[in-house]
Amino acid sequence: MPRGMGKGYGRGFGRGYPRYRFLPFGGLYGLIDLVFLLLILYVLFKLFLVAATYVVALVVLFLLWSFLRPYRRPFWPL
Repeated sequence: MPRGMGKGYGRGFGRGYPRYRFLPFGGLYGLIDLVFLLLILYVLFKLFLVAATYVVALVVLFLLWSFLRPYRRPFWPL
């Protein structure tokens, strides 16, 4: 007899239990999960919009700075 067969792991194990169905957004808790997921995505989208404007502004400032300064040799050897 293989190891573990005497502890209820045989062929009949699990027949008396109902099958667990995986429903990702079923029921009340699934609805709550969906609302939280949508709120998180909304906040991330708003943060992306705010951060994108700062990134564009920094790129514009860097381009202006690079055009206005005289050419200097870079600090690192090429």
